[in-house]
Amino acid sequence: MTRKFRELPSVRIGGILLACSLLSGIRAALGEEPVFPAGLTRWVADPEKPVFEALGSGTWEARIRERGWIIRDEEGWKLWYTGYRGERSDEKHLGLATSNDGIHWTRHTGNPVIRNAWVEDVCVIHHDGTYHLFCEGVGDRAQRWTSPDGINWTHQEQLQIFQTNGDPIPEGPYGTPTVYVENGVWHLFYERGDRGVWLAKSTDLVRWDHVQDEPVLVPGPGDYDRDLIALNQIVKLDSRYFAVFHGSKRPEIAGTPSLWATGLAVSDDLVHWTKYSGNPLRPVSENKSSGQLVHDGQRWLLYTLHDKVFRHVPETTP
Repeated sequence: MTRKFRELPSVRIGGILLACSLLSGIRAALGEEPVFPAGLTRWVADPEKPVFEALGSGTWEARIRERGWIIRDEEGWKLWYTGYRGERSDEKHLGLATSNDGIHWTRHTGNPVIRNAWVEDVCVIHHDGTYHLFCEGVGDRAQRWTSPDGINWTHQEQLQIFQTNGDPIPEGPYGTPTVYVENGVWHLFYERGDRGVWLAKSTDLVRWDHVQDEPVLVPGPGDYDRDLIALNQIVKLDSRYFAVFHGSKRPEIAGTPSLWATGLAVSDDLVHWTKYSGNPLRPVSENKSSGQLVHDGQRWLLYTLHDKVFRHVPETTP
């Protein structure tokens, strides 16, 4: 059944403003605005088990792949995710699940909702009545799709990004597209081989121009993101921007898998970022990446969406 989704007017995530009382309450208690509110930095898994995971062998989603995306609105929760048959080289397709509580999820009966193209590492922005899906396509090239309902999607284009001198960026992969829109300007954060995060802007969703040719976010100096980094989400609270990202260090022993961890950074201008000194938000050993903040109407929740979906609530202290 096709349903049109309407977002809660109180939430702005990736371009949808949150009129959030969290910061104002903390500010009143402390007499000043903290850079990193405690409600965004200390998390505990609740429930402890994943709230969503792949169907398993023999299905189109034997495994799920980074990055999924969650939107909560007045009709419930929507989760877009990438499924594939199991081998890294297998084509990746888009699935959709819905929920009434952000914990128990029901898959869309028409899954995969994009089955004729490679779709991976998704970011979904609902803007002016249209869903915009930014994702990686074949070869980790950033793409854009649009939909009137979040179910039926039309491919628009591979994103065209230009350096400050007007030349196209060098050939090669450019992925993990993360988009934030404000005052008619679209901000695109993307990575190249997870070596850093670059920022480009657009007013027409066709041409994206670098703000600067150097990355705005780089690995380190922490051990948890020593070598690799990618940005997953931008959330604006009052006048400050918070970025959820993940990072990793290359294994010391050949053949050992990399472990990824989720971190938080803050900026006043989307260009200059300060990482939270208490990063990562969860232990590296948990290997939880593709983090995203979602507001449930009362508090922020932290979801990590690769390769299982875990839900985290703010840690309470006595």
